[in-house]
Amino acid sequence: MIKIRKYGAIDIGSNAVRLLIADVIENEDRPTKFKKSALVRVPIRLGEDTFVKGEISEKKIIALRDAMKAFQLLMQIHGVEKYKACATSAMRDASNGAYVIDRILKKTGVKIDIIDGKIEAQIIATTDLGELLDHTKSYLYVDVGGGSTEMTIYKHGKITVSKSFKMGTVRMLNQKDLLEETWEKMKEWVKHHTKDIKNISLIGSGGNINKIYKMSGRTDGSPLSYVYMRANYKYLKSMTYDERISELNLNQDRADVIVPATKIYVSAMKWSEAKRIYVPKIGLADGIVKSLYAGIIE
Repeated sequence: MIKIRKYGAIDIGSNAVRLLIADVIENEDRPTKFKKSALVRVPIRLGEDTFVKGEISEKKIIALRDAMKAFQLLMQIHGVEKYKACATSAMRDASNGAYVIDRILKKTGVKIDIIDGKIEAQIIATTDLGELLDHTKSYLYVDVGGGSTEMTIYKHGKITVSKSFKMGTVRMLNQKDLLEETWEKMKEWVKHHTKDIKNISLIGSGGNINKIYKMSGRTDGSPLSYVYMRANYKYLKSMTYDERISELNLNQDRADVIVPATKIYVSAMKWSEAKRIYVPKIGLADGIVKSLYAGIIE
């Protein structure tokens, strides 16, 4: 007999805040399935404050509070029995991050946990990534967010090493002059950990690579080549912000960050000598749902 339960995940990122509501389908004779029921994304862009001023402004706090109220109502309507809210880089780096989550809790009842890059990578690793991996091959997993980039090396289906870098799309737009050292460290890390790996492939996650993949018109499961990604980066970079909105039909909060995001993916492919990048539709919110269900997080 099938039993369907509802779980929720709130991902408070540096660029956007997302609510994922998932059906957890339990069947006595088959493995549990996870199906996306609803996904809501609001472009609050907390990193715009944190990476410039060092703290989250009153305007952004109010926007986040209102989003949490709306998310609560949506979860109530859907009958969500369990949820978790996680905040990443922008909230981690904000000097008033603890104040913000305390205020949100008092105003909305939503408890937000600030997670570090290592925990973020571990949560994402609980997604359907394992189903994609060919255990005879090696992969560099790259998750690009607004405030940070998580990188993980997989060999024979297992994690060998992972690292979180303070290098994200919103941060790159607002801290251009401060990121050269971090960029070099990221480059050195990738080169060092992939130098002895032949025929490595990338796995990309994040809203920007998902958008790039959708625009490519490829069928699900087929990778994008390094040649395609490099050409796409040059094309996007040659366009103005307005042209990306009018000609590519990108949202306002996607039209600027898609360029630095593509730069990170293309660079990671170049440094690791990867010829292809796979783009499964996974992210932190998916990992939160699976981790909640498995009892890894509460």
